[in-house]
Amino acid sequence: MNERLKHYNEKMEKTIRVLENEYSAIRAGRANPAVLDKITVDYYGTPTQIQAMAAISVSEARILVIQPWDKSTLRPIEKAIQASDIGINPTNDGTVIRIVFPPLTEERRKEICKQIKKQGEDSKVAIRSIRRDANEKFKALKKSSEVSEDEEKDLEDQMQKMTDKFCKRIDEIAAKKEKEILEI
Repeated sequence: MNERLKHYNEKMEKTIRVLENEYSAIRAGRANPAVLDKITVDYYGTPTQIQAMAAISVSEARILVIQPWDKSTLRPIEKAIQASDIGINPTNDGTVIRIVFPPLTEERRKEICKQIKKQGEDSKVAIRSIRRDANEKFKALKKSSEVSEDEEKDLEDQMQKMTDKFCKRIDEIAAKKEKEILEI
């Protein structure tokens, strides 16, 4: 790969990783510890992720069990989950916190699919923005006579192919996630 394109390829890869991370946090009717990734608990004045304070396991297909290492953090963890946007009320039995994921309704599945499509489109916009920045850089290089007109066109063509490849990957990732949601 051309050295001038390497930087933009890395940016596009990062966009894909961010999208996959967002998709992993989507609540899909089955227990997934990734839904807790964005939730922080005030632990002795420090915002701390639940994963750093407790063992998280999936006891059944739709039940997530959170077992804090320090029992005094049960209540703060429970409050943080209630205050979050996951929309599920945890149950606290004094030793562990259980989160029971309700089965998805058809309406909720459609909402989630819309959300998946929107996040996919947002990622494609980010990819195209990276392409636009790259093309502007290539034009500047040509203007300053660092590359010839042919080299500029070649760089732009390669950039377009890279953009198409990443947009296709985003479509595939989104379609896979949609299929997962609809099959649950």
